Amino acid sequence: MSTIQVALNWAMRLDGALGVAVVDYVSRMTLGTKSRRADLDLDLTAHACTDVVRAHLSALRLTGHKPERIEDILVTLDTELHLIRPLNRRIHEGLFLVLVLDRERARPDLVRSELRGIEALL
Repeated sequence: MSTIQVALNWAMRLDGALGVAVVDYVSRMTLGTKSRRADLDLDLTAHACTDVVRAHLSALRLTGHKPERIEDILVTLDTELHLIRPLNRRIHEGLFLVLVLDRERARPDLVRSELRGIEALL
């Protein structure tokens, strides 16, 4: 089993996880996805989140901050949370995780902590 698949499985065990993807924001390609819902299009979500990541990185550069300072980006919807975590270690430049969570069940602080472990795995 690949490291990406192990990371996806780990993320899907988190309370409230609906879907997860590992994405290359340079090419917009998903490197792996896993979902609990057939109606959750993770490729489309990953594509859209790429714009969010690029915008945040651009804003950081404009304000004089290093891109590595981003820990995560939280997008709050009425029924979902989208937690985006750029993988900042040098070997992973250009990659991020996006985790789609059920807003009612998820515990964002716990999820953020677990994503640090998943990032270390990758």
